Amino acid sequence: MSDDLWESIDRLQDWLVRAQPARPPQEALLLRMLKLSEEVGEVAEAVIGATGQNPRKGNSHTWDDVRSELCDVIITAAVALRTLTPEAREVFTAHLARVTDRSLDPGGLS
Repeated sequence: MSDDLWESIDRLQDWLVRAQPARPPQEALLLRMLKLSEEVGEVAEAVIGATGQNPRKGNSHTWDDVRSELCDVIITAAVALRTLTPEAREVFTAHLARVTDRSLDPGGLS
């Protein structure tokens, strides 16, 4: 198993293409984006469970569960980005640099 994030994302995206039924490209892309919403919902469910906010279920999750679900969101978002563009690594790296520069600019909080 490679330690490189984007090599792993490429392998996961290739696996999904092989494992899922053939669909028109636009439909496959939209379904990949919807999967991201599902994963975010699982983060919310885990946080609610870790804090015991559902009286019927009590403390049904741990903070380890929340961490795991957050990792699933990151992986799913990266696979979705890779589905959208083969240059996912470059797109993400450039975007992260812009957000970092903008956020850490000593002149402002824009």
